[in-house]
Amino acid sequence: MFSLKQKVALVTGGGDGIGKAISETLSKQGATVYVLDVNVENGVRTAEKIVDSGYLAYFKQCDVSNQKQVKNVVEDIYDKEGRIDILINNAGIAHIGTALTTSEEDFNRIINVNVKGLYNCVHSCIPFMKKTGGGVIINMASAASVVGLPDRFAYSMSKGAVTTMTYSIARDFVGFNIRCNCISPGRVHTPFVDGYLKEYYPGKETEMFEKLSKTQPIGRMGTPMEIANLVLYLCSDEASFITGSNYPIDGGFVTLNT
Repeated sequence: MFSLKQKVALVTGGGDGIGKAISETLSKQGATVYVLDVNVENGVRTAEKIVDSGYLAYFKQCDVSNQKQVKNVVEDIYDKEGRIDILINNAGIAHIGTALTTSEEDFNRIINVNVKGLYNCVHSCIPFMKKTGGGVIINMASAASVVGLPDRFAYSMSKGAVTTMTYSIARDFVGFNIRCNCISPGRVHTPFVDGYLKEYYPGKETEMFEKLSKTQPIGRMGTPMEIANLVLYLCSDEASFITGSNYPIDGGFVTLNT
């Protein structure tokens, strides 16, 4: 079950955190994985780890906010592989702030990466998916797209856009055998979380980690691998009847806290 043999998968932001777990998981199920990341060190390290484990992966440096760069990368992959079967729009950045404390520069940066970046990737990949008979697109939304979180104005806005873009893509291309879904994680323990705690709560990292963990009714943060396993299912033929859906994976954060 969940075989991805002979599939070609692109994972944006695939060099670290959730993206790294997704890249590794898809490769273990047989996919040829292209790790797309703006960070060369992270991307190369993840691709090399996958190859050292006996699976297929390549790194491509890519700034998803740059449409020309995205187009060139996607075309290069298609020219080499002859197909693009899976696109994981995982690349994204976070931001702390309200509508009053968010600067125009930060607002535009969030839009360019989290919203325009997704658009750039689907805009470049969908024509090739149509050529080869279909494909799967998974977008990374967030629990913040459906509930109000304090100090997450721009981030929540961007993830709300991800959710609605998912519905639109699914509707427009269902007739071309292209499935599009999104997933909405709650808090997941990634290097970003550790960096956030170190920056904003120096000396109180352990205390704040426990506090943030307990905001999920299940009592802990999620793991990148748990997110990756859901992505794997939605990419597989076992999920062939699923499109246009938003899957929460948040330890009960949304439904049990409202």
